[in-house]
Amino acid sequence: MKKILLGMCVFGALTAFAQNQNPENAKMKPEMTEFWDPEVAVVTPGESNLNAPSDAVVLFDGTSESLVQNWANGKGEAPGWSVADNCMTVVKGTGVIKSKMEFEDYQLHIEWRTPAEVNPESKSQGRGNSGIFMQERYELQVLDNYENRTYRNGQAGSFYKQYAPLVNVCKKPGEWQTYDIIWTAPRFKADSTLFSPARATVLQNGVLVLNNVQLLGPTEYIGIPKYKIHGPGSLILQDHGNPVSYRNIWIRRL
Repeated sequence: MKKILLGMCVFGALTAFAQNQNPENAKMKPEMTEFWDPEVAVVTPGESNLNAPSDAVVLFDGTSESLVQNWANGKGEAPGWSVADNCMTVVKGTGVIKSKMEFEDYQLHIEWRTPAEVNPESKSQGRGNSGIFMQERYELQVLDNYENRTYRNGQAGSFYKQYAPLVNVCKKPGEWQTYDIIWTAPRFKADSTLFSPARATVLQNGVLVLNNVQLLGPTEYIGIPKYKIHGPGSLILQDHGNPVSYRNIWIRRL
């Protein structure tokens, strides 16, 4: 009890000291720093972190109808990828697919799977290669890096040729993996020069692999990235010649 009383006395003395040091605090009331309006919007979460919340746009739900409704190939025509077992799979030679909707800042959930059968001769970039392009320009790498080493800024979880993932959390070939991405689009000044770069946070299989990284510009296979003014853009899923599969794709505008 003596310790409690002593603590209360010390707290009271410190409070009085703080008020004497800043007289304005002594005149304030708690409600002066409480903000009620506008009320925070209500969003109903999914049954799990994999499921789309109520304000999400579902871009692929596992059906052919969803693929045709929400995606097109690079020429704006119906995509040539196959749909089976609630997922869509790259058909070699059919090219990329693009979301018909365009986005700027968002939260994206997407699940992907590299082929279960691995050619013993395939290694590095030759195993399960695909990619997810933010705003049609910035590639988050999809690759089979389970016991398959490649250049660190080109493996799964990297923004290709820019940022390597903090850790390699790839699952075995044929197992489903997840990306959860927080994307902040770049902003440009009236004179078309860069105001603020694109930023991204990425969780792979629930593990943080990129933490609020600032991109240097759009993805370049050869050369140094350089920004050019642009607005909202589609999501692009890459055909890199490997039968990579995707499912459960949803996005929340931020």
